[in-house]
Amino acid sequence: MLDAKILVIDDSKSVLSALEILLQFDFKIVETIRNPNQISSFPNLQEFDIVLLDMNFSAGVNTGNEGLYWLREIRKKAPHISVIMMTAYGAIDLAVKALKEGATDFILKPWNNEKLLATVKSAYELRKSLKKIDELKQAESNLKQVINQDRNYIIGNSKALTSVLNLSRKVAKTDVNILITGENGTGKELIARELHRMSTRNNEVFINVDMGSISETLFESELFGHVKGAFTDSKEDRAGKFEAANGGTLFLDEIGNLSLQTQAKLLSAIQNKVVVRVGSNKPIPVDIRLVCATNGNLDKMVADGLFREDLLYRINTIHIEVPPLRDRDGDILILADFYLKKFASKYDKPGLRINNLAQEKLMAHTWPGNVRELQHTMERAVILCEGNVLKPNDFLLHAGEVTTMNTESVTLEEMEHVMIINALNQHDGNYSAAADQLGISRQTLYNKMKKKQ
Repeated sequence: MLDAKILVIDDSKSVLSALEILLQFDFKIVETIRNPNQISSFPNLQEFDIVLLDMNFSAGVNTGNEGLYWLREIRKKAPHISVIMMTAYGAIDLAVKALKEGATDFILKPWNNEKLLATVKSAYELRKSLKKIDELKQAESNLKQVINQDRNYIIGNSKALTSVLNLSRKVAKTDVNILITGENGTGKELIARELHRMSTRNNEVFINVDMGSISETLFESELFGHVKGAFTDSKEDRAGKFEAANGGTLFLDEIGNLSLQTQAKLLSAIQNKVVVRVGSNKPIPVDIRLVCATNGNLDKMVADGLFREDLLYRINTIHIEVPPLRDRDGDILILADFYLKKFASKYDKPGLRINNLAQEKLMAHTWPGNVRELQHTMERAVILCEGNVLKPNDFLLHAGEVTTMNTESVTLEEMEHVMIINALNQHDGNYSAAADQLGISRQTLYNKMKKKQ
């Protein structure tokens, strides 16, 4: 017996009795009503799975208009219910009209019991499928809301930041490709998320891909997906980041770290708006809003033959340069106060404040690590402070570039980090060139930098 609720509406008592007897052995609940006027006040109609509805209720009338009217009323009260129309006056045009009005199927009187049961069971399966689809859509919508709410806020009111936000608002509603540049720690991802939030795609997902963390061998699988058996350990089909972002925004961070070979594959996907999973030859169309970011100088990389010029043109319809923290005037103290309150709450140290001398020290610092450095500085100060007032000595600040150092007072790890910083500075943030100078792979260099952040 199927766990289904059936409602039969017919003005003939004998029809109601016959259907009730026939259906009660296959369906859990079967209810009947003779007067269609009861539909308007029928309790919990939306809880029923199927309605069998007669098309003619008045004596001598066989146009089917009454049934169509009540079909529309049922659909108003319970839009997802499956309605099967019944009539003794069969006509193709009437059946077509009922289906166009939203009926699931059509039964002629007198009916064949087996055919009627098969029709009702099919309608029930359709009802279950539609209900499942609705549940999945709701779950997907809830998941997207949770994902998109997982974001930090852009803090500050400096002229430099305001200019960036104004430009972002102008282009957010469009679907043009955007390139965000700026030093490490300036908040390029926050700008990308803000673009998504203000876009027409804000009800869809925002997918963030750290291109520097993807090895060249896994590039296609990660971005375009793969099918079962495409390579060792590929035990099931898997969608790539392009498919996952379909309808929403795809953010490719650290795009300057891609090799020329992977750049060519990325360019093809962007141009054609189609991806092909590894191990398959089936093209999959994708509709994404593309936002890319880098801390490198892509124009110089193009001149040096390290970045494809055609890819740069493709991703750089609009260029947004995020200013370093040292160029954001009074935002330093605004951000410091924001992080002070955040970490004071996190570590249960209420009532903390920064004295004037400490504020002057924060303002005088060049912040080579930008907002990320300020965030870590504030967290460390809150954790280590012993009173309610943060003083200059509570803030440990480092210089941006170190060319000489006292080797007796530092660890091997610190010396390595200094060498990496110097190499990156010498090559304008170009990871590939810096890695060549240091004698390590670009992937190793990137991992070491991520570990220090």
